[in-house]
Amino acid sequence: MQVDRLGDHAGNLPVPTAPGHPGPIPASGIPNIQPHHILHHQHRYLSRIPSTPIQGQWTSGLCHCFDDPINCAITCVCPCITFGQITEIINRGSKSCVSRGVLFGMLAMVGCACFYSCFYRSKLRGQYDLPEEPCTDCLVHSCCASCALCQEYRELKNRGFDMGIGWEANMDRQKRGVTMAPIVVPGMAR
Repeated sequence: MQVDRLGDHAGNLPVPTAPGHPGPIPASGIPNIQPHHILHHQHRYLSRIPSTPIQGQWTSGLCHCFDDPINCAITCVCPCITFGQITEIINRGSKSCVSRGVLFGMLAMVGCACFYSCFYRSKLRGQYDLPEEPCTDCLVHSCCASCALCQEYRELKNRGFDMGIGWEANMDRQKRGVTMAPIVVPGMAR
């Protein structure tokens, strides 16, 4: 606990304040909060917002699934949808979302989907020069398939792809000059 050296408003004893607290509350009862206190407080306690994509770094962590709660729910209920969307972008439209999603679903029925999906994680890492972390691609997909798919989905989304419209529509948007602006939060890059 810190002590405000100015004392209270009547000039009496020093008023104790907590670290990060803007100081004593005036007699009006309305705290005098400075904007930098609000920003500092919000920055510490808001959920993680993706940083600007940096070559060679993931834009979000493996366990940050709730950064995109809708995709997290879809991936937990039906991972073949998320997988299909990811593969259509990674394959640059050469293979459809539906065909890859159905194949993933069939492989999941026999317990082999992780071997197929780890191939696409490696391909994504190769396209964006991303590190193989926290462990090998096959191990990530074997142990945390849903988290891995969510991370890959967010990675493509944070790099400007609208995952719901597919490769062709993304390329049409790009040709017309319509792109998603990346969300930038100071201090979030590693």
